[in-house]
Amino acid sequence: MKVNMQSVNFNADKKLLDFIQKRMDKLDLFYDKVIKSDVYLKVENTSDKENKIFEARLSVPGDSLVVKKQCKTFEEGVDMATSSLERQLKKRKEKLRAHLK
Repeated sequence: MKVNMQSVNFNADKKLLDFIQKRMDKLDLFYDKVIKSDVYLKVENTSDKENKIFEARLSVPGDSLVVKKQCKTFEEGVDMATSSLERQLKKRKEKLRAHLK
């Protein structure tokens, strides 16, 4: 899957980008019709510890799924967002199967 990544207000290191790519590729296991995904990494200038925002937009035929998570680390945000997207993709697949019967 093609993953477009953008980091806002900072430069993401290669290790983080590879981690995100690997996690997003796993979503293909649950729904193979994903066209592309856009990932936005943002750091808010607040005193909160949870100032890292991970936002992912998945393009699937006829729709797009959006997930936004705010956490202490980007890795935690990626894990939470991908599990959420995983549930949405499974749900979508079930609906399509039910519709075809």
